[in-house]
Amino acid sequence: MAVRHEVRLSGSGGQGMLLAGIILAEAAILAGKNAVQSQSYGPEARGGASRSEVIISNGEIDYPKVTEPEVFMALTQEAYQKYRHDLGPNALLVVDESLNLGDDLPENVKVVRVPIIASAVETLKRPIVANIIALGVLVGASSIVERKYLEQAVLRRVPRGTEELNQKALELGFQLAAAAVGGNK
Repeated sequence: MAVRHEVRLSGSGGQGMLLAGIILAEAAILAGKNAVQSQSYGPEARGGASRSEVIISNGEIDYPKVTEPEVFMALTQEAYQKYRHDLGPNALLVVDESLNLGDDLPENVKVVRVPIIASAVETLKRPIVANIIALGVLVGASSIVERKYLEQAVLRRVPRGTEELNQKALELGFQLAAAAVGGNK
């Protein structure tokens, strides 16, 4: 039986969540799995809510749309409010610590709150790598793809000359995830 993982990454246009989805899909392909990635953003593109969706499966992917994400990442309040509507039970919700989640989460949702944006700005002094930190957190908290394949995909997709910065960002994301989930993954 095929194992299918549905992932939704969301944030503000310009935060790089579309690239993050492409990188996650590529990591799954490098791991020998099937993957599809789709994206959506408002007409304002920069500044408005955007999302990237990835389906990863060890079998064929018959329907390329996310219907009930088991992993949902949100970097902004607007994106969280706009794209959380179909979050399933027992899902993993990875959010920037600045978000207000309210009290109407589906049953048994596991929440991982970490300082993604603050880490990019304060620790690495480069807000542009928040998406790579976010990927490290997501994979570190979910094990949806193996770390080595994510590292390879990041290095294949980031602009030349930024490899070292992005490796630091990814490592920081893994560290944040380990601290948030107690090193269980």
